[in-house]
Amino acid sequence: MTKVQPLIELQEIDGRIRELELELKDLPRRKALEEARLKGLEADLKAAKASREYVQNQIANLEAEAAALKEKISGLRTTQAGLKSNKEYAQYSMQIDLVSHDLEATENRQLAVMDDIPTADNNIKVAQEKYDAEKTGVDASCQVITDRIALVEGMLKEAQAERAEKVRELQGPEFSKMRLYYERIKTKRWPVVVPLTGEGVCGGCHLVQPPHVAQMVDRNTDMVACTMCGRILYRD
Repeated sequence: MTKVQPLIELQEIDGRIRELELELKDLPRRKALEEARLKGLEADLKAAKASREYVQNQIANLEAEAAALKEKISGLRTTQAGLKSNKEYAQYSMQIDLVSHDLEATENRQLAVMDDIPTADNNIKVAQEKYDAEKTGVDASCQVITDRIALVEGMLKEAQAERAEKVRELQGPEFSKMRLYYERIKTKRWPVVVPLTGEGVCGGCHLVQPPHVAQMVDRNTDMVACTMCGRILYRD
């Protein structure tokens, strides 16, 4: 067995921990992307509802305008009925005609706007159906991601406990120096422990090692590091 076999075993655990930690970082991003799929459709639905509300407000405003014009006509006619001068009567008739014309135009606009209601309702229906259909898929995907997060967190906890146990095994004087070196290199390069090929090439940086380095690795009596990248070498 190679001298650095315990470090290889530690590295295997660290590799799993790294993968799990990366996945835990990525899963929330994936969930956010899933939720973002709804935002566009939600915006379309809000726009459709706002459009219908705008139409309703137009109708209400035109109804109020028409009511005011009718009241004005009624007032003009009441005043006209008490007039004795033909001239004044004719002037009021002209005013009534003008207001009546405005009333007709207002009611025509009201009818035209009311014609927009079915289209607005249909736009809301279509937008709502699209949103509901997408939301079903997004909710399912987000639930899968949520479940995966819980699973990965459990797996990470187990791997971290496994690492702690492995580190305890490497507390003795024979391994302490190697482990400390391993921990230092791990913060800069990955993987830390790499094979030395038959041609004497480092499996990390791919630099051909001097003959004496390959010989030291073959002796397997101590930890040997790459002369370029500092990774720990072993014969596979």
